[in-house]
Amino acid sequence: MPTLSLEPMIWPESLFDEPREGRWWAMHVKPRTEKSLARNCFSRRVSFFLPQFRHQRRGQKRAKDSFLPLFPGYFFLFGTECDRLMALETNLVVNVLSVPDQCELFQDLKRINRVIESNLALQPEERLQPGMSVAIIDGPLAGLNGMVIRRKNKLTLTLKVSFLQQGASVEIEDWMVEPIVAPLED
Repeated sequence: MPTLSLEPMIWPESLFDEPREGRWWAMHVKPRTEKSLARNCFSRRVSFFLPQFRHQRRGQKRAKDSFLPLFPGYFFLFGTECDRLMALETNLVVNVLSVPDQCELFQDLKRINRVIESNLALQPEERLQPGMSVAIIDGPLAGLNGMVIRRKNKLTLTLKVSFLQQGASVEIEDWMVEPIVAPLED
């Protein structure tokens, strides 16, 4: 089963590990140009995050795996005003979206990156459904919080990127989670 190789989705690898100077820019890009912008930023050493997931497509005779953007049409650049202008000069960016809560976007993207690094099967979620908030207490995702939903008799952890009102989900086991109980109000 041929697999199209995974292109750079984060640069530098330590983007979420150490504090950096700059800000997050959420970019709405032309259709199917997310990877082109990532290659451009990578070659110019501009920090970015383009989360991707493995997508399997069945052809007539064989299956093909490829890596698709988790949030089609969106690209996350971290840097200065000069870095933003460089991205605009590529003519791939349609609009730069203002990110009012930098900390919230950073935390949301950091959680998505952690799931990608776990190598669990990640799927995009168009619109999030209400559900129970949980904390992962065991397994490769221990320490993460998210929302749990049931899908086809399987437990699914949904992580959201509030800024985009989208998210990603990964299948988990019951033994990995415990409910987050809200404190009682007086």
